[in-house]
Amino acid sequence: MHDSKLNKTITIVLADDHSLVRDGIRALLEEEEDLDVIGEVSNGLEAIEMVGEKSPNILIIDIRMPELGGIETVERLNAKGGLKTKCIILSMHDSEEYILKSVQAGANGYLLKDTGKSEFVKAIHVVHEGGKYFSGDISDVLVNNLFKSTTTTENASESKAKENPFDLTNRELQVLELILAGYTSKEISEKLNNSKRTIDTHRFNLMKKMEVKNLIDLSKKAQQFNLV
Repeated sequence: MHDSKLNKTITIVLADDHSLVRDGIRALLEEEEDLDVIGEVSNGLEAIEMVGEKSPNILIIDIRMPELGGIETVERLNAKGGLKTKCIILSMHDSEEYILKSVQAGANGYLLKDTGKSEFVKAIHVVHEGGKYFSGDISDVLVNNLFKSTTTTENASESKAKENPFDLTNRELQVLELILAGYTSKEISEKLNNSKRTIDTHRFNLMKKMEVKNLIDLSKKAQQFNLV
């Protein structure tokens, strides 16, 4: 009975440069009988070494780390070929750019750090069984991108680049529209099913990309470039 249960255990390596984050994830996962965290590392280079050493079923890796980030690490691991370990990238950002780069690198999943426990555990099981798992809004980004890539011509791409000279993501454009409609970060987070912290990050990125310091200038620039 014990051996049978042992065979079903999903082995996991955690890669995050913050020990408190690793401790939190380990505690959360080890409440599950079939999940076993067999190693922890603090950067991508160590992750590559440990995956080679221990061959875990799953590598859960932070997108931003010293030495080597999550996307680059997954890319290197997959470039070696024959990788049995499946990779889930963990991030604070639902940036379209990060998500698509993760998919291109060969990640099997992409989860936001404010994902709840039940979804986290579900993602691990789906990926372990050979599926892909991208939480809510992230799935929308992938579907939208796939749709765009099959319907957008080269000329349309050039036109879009002219209309959106600030290289805003679809999510940032959504947030921009809601900000200019007068919604607060809390209200936007509820509408888009994101954390308030994620929406505040989008606000900051919008201001930075569009080179404005207040809402009035943001509104003027958005109208000037027909962004909403």
